[in-house]
Amino acid sequence: MTTREFDGVRLEKVRDHVWEIPREGDMNVPARVLASESLLEEIGEDDTLQQLKNATHLPGMVEPALCMPDGHQGYGFPVGGVGAIDARTGCISPGAVGYDINCGVRMVNTNLKYEDIRGREEELVDALFEAIPSGLGGGGVIGGDADAIEGALERGVEWAVEAGYGIESDLARCEDEGRRSDARPEFVSQKAMDRGRNQMGSLGSGNHFLEVQRVTDVFRESVAESYGLEEDGIVVLIHCGSRGLGHQTCNDYLRRIEQEHDDLLAELPDKELAAAPAGSELAEEYYGAMAACINFAWVNRQLITHRTRETFGEVFDADPIDDLGMELLYDIAHNIAKKETHEVGVGPDGLPAVGDAAVDRAERELYVHRKGATRAFPAGHEDVPEAYRSVGQPVIIPGSMGAGSYVLRGGDESMGVSFGSTAHGAGRLMSRTQAKREFRGGDVRDDLESTQAIYVRSQSGATIAEEAPGVYKDIDEVIRVSDELGIGDKVARTVPVCNIKG
Repeated sequence: MTTREFDGVRLEKVRDHVWEIPREGDMNVPARVLASESLLEEIGEDDTLQQLKNATHLPGMVEPALCMPDGHQGYGFPVGGVGAIDARTGCISPGAVGYDINCGVRMVNTNLKYEDIRGREEELVDALFEAIPSGLGGGGVIGGDADAIEGALERGVEWAVEAGYGIESDLARCEDEGRRSDARPEFVSQKAMDRGRNQMGSLGSGNHFLEVQRVTDVFRESVAESYGLEEDGIVVLIHCGSRGLGHQTCNDYLRRIEQEHDDLLAELPDKELAAAPAGSELAEEYYGAMAACINFAWVNRQLITHRTRETFGEVFDADPIDDLGMELLYDIAHNIAKKETHEVGVGPDGLPAVGDAAVDRAERELYVHRKGATRAFPAGHEDVPEAYRSVGQPVIIPGSMGAGSYVLRGGDESMGVSFGSTAHGAGRLMSRTQAKREFRGGDVRDDLESTQAIYVRSQSGATIAEEAPGVYKDIDEVIRVSDELGIGDKVARTVPVCNIKG
């Protein structure tokens, strides 16, 4: 058996691209890393593996805790982590969701070809940068009065479409149709709502961006056709989340857990894994507040989509829907915990169990935590939109400014291997602090423009340095592992044309 060890964490190779940290001590379950040998080397360079091992201590964790191919160190729970926890006897962990609740991506199709925008890249990127708020602090597409905030938190994209910021098909092509019906806005603090009030329809900063992209490769033609993708076509990718509202909500509940469930916290190897016991008042309130933040993030991306459509219409003097065909391909979250039903090993008592304790397999309701991981349901799954059910759920995985992004479809093996999940991006290799020491924003911007004809605009040169292509893992290798494991199948590859950042 092939084994590897990184800083005292031992892994055994189960098969190609699957590495297991065996259960020991107080671990409730083993842990698995889905990675090639080269990606495992990179994952082993920071605290990702120890964080993954720590996560197995969360009460109710079933089967292996997982790290996707793009995994890297996060806050308590690794980015790229997937943890499925029994919804009756386990817990829900804000630390395993993250601060940016429903950080996610959406892709908008167009009927434009690359030749249609050649020579107009600077005009387009400047127009988008002027039209779409970005950077730290306030400023959004709309002012968030009380009715808007309430509508966004409670009804999500449904509210936005009714208010004139979208079209009917936007609902059908969004995860959960853009609305968590279990949202409970009353459990979102006033401070959190105040932080989100002036950020409705804004990119924020960090790794969030809007990118105009060109489709360069199609790998599965029939699926690409179902998604409306073809070579040399132009698409728009939007990556952002719930802004200050989600961050404050996470912080609020982490503080409450410290006060109300310090007994559980004391049993965990890392307090950043803070969790509330399933069935407790705090768990129910967090779940409702998180769902409201999920709705808010979907509205945030919807408002940016609306402004993007308007901007394209102005630049190309055309109707964005009727003439330019700017319809949503899909919107998918990658910082989220949701109640889902999955088949797991169960013991004699009918409760989820692993290893020798499992005597059968049965469907159980779980809190599936995906932190920097993307849902990837296969063809035929009832939660895949009807338009895509025969081919599988679209999965959108952004790369860096200088590398390609990918559109996948949920793979046939995803439910058995990864609780219907795959990677969410390339995954960082370098901290933001180190990136700013290694790169200068102006140099990165100029190099992208002169060597690759990629036009970047940002509020800050430091942000460009933090997000330089060299900061990230090899997106092609991440996607290869996903495809070969059958958890997310390659459909198409895109490359940047224009990029705006905070």
